[in-house]
Amino acid sequence: MKVVIVGCGRVGSTLARLLIERHDVTVVDRTSESFRRLGSKFKGQKIVGPGTDMDVLKRAGIEGADAFISVTDGDNRNIMAAQIAKRIFNVPQVFTRIYDPSRAAVYAEMGIQTLCTTSTSAGLFCDLVEGRRPDAFMAQLDSYLDAAQKV
Repeated sequence: MKVVIVGCGRVGSTLARLLIERHDVTVVDRTSESFRRLGSKFKGQKIVGPGTDMDVLKRAGIEGADAFISVTDGDNRNIMAAQIAKRIFNVPQVFTRIYDPSRAAVYAEMGIQTLCTTSTSAGLFCDLVEGRRPDAFMAQLDSYLDAAQKV
C-alpha cells in the first residue's frame, strides 16, 4: 500500500516507522530537520514542504496513494490537507488527527476520518481514575474502526 503522511513530529515519525516494513511510505514536513526523528535507516521517501501544497503532495505521490494521514500540530493544517487528499486527489482512505473535540465531530460528518486525541485521552484517563475498564477509549476506538471500514 502507498501511504502519505503529512507531519513528521512524534506521531507522524512513529507511524512512518511502524508502516515502512510493510508499505511504501512517504513523509511530508515543512522542515527537513523533522526527518531526524525517522532515524538513519528509514527507507521511505521524505519531502520538504507544506502538506497543503498540491505540488508538494504530487511530489509525495498522492495521486497513487491508498492512504493519507495528516498529523501536524495544527487542526487547520490537518483538516485542509485531509480535504485536499479526499476531494481533489480522491485518496481512498483519509485520516486526520484533530485536537478540538467540536471540530472532530464536524469533520467526521464531512466524511473525513478523524481521531480526536483530546477526547480519547480524556476518556481513557477518566475510566482509569474511576477504576473502570477503559470503556470510553474502547468505544471511541470501536467507532473509529467501524467508520474506517465503511470507507
